[in-house]
Amino acid sequence: MPLISLHVAAASSGKGRKYEADKSTHDFKPDGRNALGVQTTGTVFEKRRARPDSGEDAYFISTVGNDTNTIALGVCDGVGGWSEQGINPADFSHGMCSYMAEHALKSGGSSEDTKEPLHPKQLLHIGYDKILQDSQVKAGGATACVAIADSTGRIRTANLGDSGFIHIRLGSVHQYSTAQTHAFNTPFQLSKTPHEILMQAAMFGGMPLNDSPDRADISDHQLQHGDIVVFATDGVWDNLSSQDILAIVSKQMQNAQAWERKEGKVLQLSGAILDVVKPTSSNTTLQSVIASHIVGEAKNRQSGQATRRTFRKSSPA
Repeated sequence: MPLISLHVAAASSGKGRKYEADKSTHDFKPDGRNALGVQTTGTVFEKRRARPDSGEDAYFISTVGNDTNTIALGVCDGVGGWSEQGINPADFSHGMCSYMAEHALKSGGSSEDTKEPLHPKQLLHIGYDKILQDSQVKAGGATACVAIADSTGRIRTANLGDSGFIHIRLGSVHQYSTAQTHAFNTPFQLSKTPHEILMQAAMFGGMPLNDSPDRADISDHQLQHGDIVVFATDGVWDNLSSQDILAIVSKQMQNAQAWERKEGKVLQLSGAILDVVKPTSSNTTLQSVIASHIVGEAKNRQSGQATRRTFRKSSPA
């Protein structure tokens, strides 16, 4: 019997677009046959039209092989600076996530070479290797945070750059990732650089960043029944602190009576938690509500900051 069950949902919203929670929040149903984030076959334009509304960022969720109790998931943040070279940054990030989801879904749950359980850093390597071979993706780059969790409660992560995760347990931050940066606003990143750009960089100096998946920070820790782990790109982390996310998660968990205070004491796990993660009559789940509220609040903060910047620029000196 599994020690815990895994319930996963995703929410996203492209930069500069209105957030529509009902259209951009998705529950993952682990039946061993499907995955979120897998791109359709066809031209690059057909792939772009079929993507979720996440802009230059991407995500994936998949079972590992046919094991519906083991889940692989992750986020990739396309490096926006590539747009100055006429490159669509989303092609790299969505392609990476698609390749990782496809491999996780088709794998037997272990490395073909060592027969060891599939590791998130290995998955990161596979996604990166495949995007380098993809002729439809001419160039690009991304940060990434990838994880594999199973029903024993073990969760392993590989984080490269300034995407990341936060692990919350009964109203407190239990663990979180640390951003990897070379300098201010310069996170570690995977990249694919055409030969002509490399030649220009060699002539004028300033080689493009290209960090190996081997540089990803690795963590391996234990989940407990009722824990929440949030994975996100810097579209969330630049607008919400760990305490902001903790407050959102705690509020929704208590509203759903998944966590409760008995006699005014510390938060405790409710016996009703297995019911509240199931779809309601409106076809929503607790996990999708949490994901939606985090993205919605990040969008609100982002809009508020943009409004304040515009006001300052237009005000008299």
